[in-house]
Amino acid sequence: MAVAVRSGRGGSGFRNFFSYRIFVSAMFTLLFIATLSVLFTSHPSHPDSVMETTGNAYVHRTFLALQSDPSKTRLNLIYNQANNHIALVNAYFTYARRLKLEISRQLKMFDDLAKNFSDLQLKPTYRLALFESDGPVDEDVLRQFEKEVKDKVKVARLMIAEAKESYDTQLKIQKLKDTIFAVNELLLKAKKNGAFTSSIAAKSTPKSLHCLAMRLMEERIAHPEKYTDDEPKPEFEDPNLYHYAIFSDNVIAISVVVNSVVKNAEEPEKHVFHIVTDRMNLAATKVWFKMRPIQGGAHIEIKVVDDFKFLTPSYVPVLRQLKSANLQKFYFTNRAENTTKDMNNMKFRNPKYLSMLNHLRFYLPELYPKLHKILFLDDDVVVQKDLTALWKIDMDGKVNAAVNTCFGSFRRYAEYLNFSNTLIKEKFNPRACAWAFGVNMFDLDAWRNEKCTEQYHYWQNLNEDQTLWKLGTLPAGLITFYSTTKSLDKTWHALDLGINPSISMDEINKAAVIHFNGDMKPWLDIAMNHYKHLWTKYVDDEMEYVQACNFGM
Repeated sequence: MAVAVRSGRGGSGFRNFFSYRIFVSAMFTLLFIATLSVLFTSHPSHPDSVMETTGNAYVHRTFLALQSDPSKTRLNLIYNQANNHIALVNAYFTYARRLKLEISRQLKMFDDLAKNFSDLQLKPTYRLALFESDGPVDEDVLRQFEKEVKDKVKVARLMIAEAKESYDTQLKIQKLKDTIFAVNELLLKAKKNGAFTSSIAAKSTPKSLHCLAMRLMEERIAHPEKYTDDEPKPEFEDPNLYHYAIFSDNVIAISVVVNSVVKNAEEPEKHVFHIVTDRMNLAATKVWFKMRPIQGGAHIEIKVVDDFKFLTPSYVPVLRQLKSANLQKFYFTNRAENTTKDMNNMKFRNPKYLSMLNHLRFYLPELYPKLHKILFLDDDVVVQKDLTALWKIDMDGKVNAAVNTCFGSFRRYAEYLNFSNTLIKEKFNPRACAWAFGVNMFDLDAWRNEKCTEQYHYWQNLNEDQTLWKLGTLPAGLITFYSTTKSLDKTWHALDLGINPSISMDEINKAAVIHFNGDMKPWLDIAMNHYKHLWTKYVDDEMEYVQACNFGM
């Protein structure tokens, strides 16, 4: 029997091992002695035996008497059984006292039990009639003594069986394993539920954002004369200026990106913003920038996806794939059991990852045919420094300049692409370092020379059944710009402010752009509060509709 030793003392494993060996040896010794005593009592050649109780009472019997009276033999067997249980109880008592298990309760329990056995044998009625009498054994007294001994033996066995759990290390280990397994199951279930609810929160439009869009639409409807479209400016196609591409359906997120660029620009009048949104948010976006014009003379062009007539299902694989029933079920069906199947990809289980607005980044040379370079910015970034130095970087003939995100074995191509597929395995290195979308300088001339859009179409068509990669635009980008991406210094782009709560403020302050990638966007209630102020300081809180819609700045 293994003995559980209280943890926290030095050498407890060593002592536990020897306690176990000593206890087992003692038990076998007791069993051996008990067997010998029964054998000896059946042979007359031995002298008188002496049996000692815990009350120091001695009982003298001769083998001749035992042989002449069968009841004496029966009495001896009963007496031996009682003594054996005294030894067993005393052994548990000794270990309970030494190991201090259940302290007073077990000490008292075993001590009382041993005394009960001893008191029973020392009881005058039994002592005089059974142990000290030289005459025949009284059958009635013997029967009563046997009954009481058996009752106490039964109680002793029950109590010892109950106490075994405190000494049985293997049983305790198994119980601990069962507990750990149950806790892990609960943890896994909580993680899955958390991933699902986080996904729902990330997909949903916050009430404040919906309110803002509706207020801006009301303003457009109430005063249509104020919001007529302006003529295109020549700056929109001037390759000598600094051009930005921002594709988003989030009005306030667009305004934060634009404000943060302009406020940190040394020459804001040389910056041009190309905004593309969806038809639902086009009017609201235009009204916002009419009511709150960009400061510093910067220029802004606002368009809708439908303005680009070449984007048709016959040309764009994503538009064709959007009609697939399987893809629509995957993206647009919110079922909790989906999280159990693919919890790691729940963050991609968002319809925006298959929207044309999100895949528009792969058509930049066709969207802006007269430009040579353009900086692509996600709508969940905040610019903290002047970015014009990015246009002066030597691209070395590469198409895309981005910050690498790999570290150790994490965020490498193997994490995003299915290398069990022969096509992927033959074309790409699983150890290749991944990079991030969100702050990307694109050389549009190199793009055209490398025919990157054609490469994107080729792989996107092959992935219609999602066997090459699961979801999102990043895997498609990693494939499209494989071997044509130049690595930028990490201070240009600090990531994971929507995922990681442990990013140092030193790293954040050094970054030219910070990126709230992940589910915890700064305009959502689930945003991390210790990062949120980095975004809200660029929100135009003087705008009347921002105040009216309770953005909670």
